[in-house]
Amino acid sequence: MIRINLVILTLALFINLAYSQSKQDIELLLEGIGNCGNSINITKNENAKVLIQYDWKVLPILAELFTDNTQSNVYSDCLNRFLSYGEIAIIMADRIEGMPYYQLTGIQNCIATFCENNINFIEYYLPFIQRDGIDTFCEKYKAWLISDEYIEYKPLLDYKSKRERKKVIREKKKRRKE
Repeated sequence: MIRINLVILTLALFINLAYSQSKQDIELLLEGIGNCGNSINITKNENAKVLIQYDWKVLPILAELFTDNTQSNVYSDCLNRFLSYGEIAIIMADRIEGMPYYQLTGIQNCIATFCENNINFIEYYLPFIQRDGIDTFCEKYKAWLISDEYIEYKPLLDYKSKRERKKVIREKKKRRKE
């Protein structure tokens, strides 16, 4: 029964993809991701795959959710604790479009080896984000999203081809003009 509900929820969210994403849609997806067990499995979750398909357009909505301190059922082996939904939103935002870690956190670490076999690079920075204040990080991230630098920023791990990257840049410029 749970699997049928998950399929129905996923299909409903795919239909919404054709229109626009609302904060409630994103919260439902994060809630679904919040039951994936271990943080290593976040992006393997069906809800995460739907969220990733929304691409960069969903980042401002995710940024609004960074401050959600509600504890999820996602355990981080790297941090030895359960993650909040806000932290899951941060991880998903980073997976959708990689963040400039140094610019946003003030910490540069090119060889984060403490968290082997975990491709959620931002997870390493979560304690530093908390130390400096999630609100501060959230404001820096929102400011970065509206900066000129963001439009042509190429993340460390870029899953897009050159052609796709150019298309995204054009779309971002077009949206900026609107």
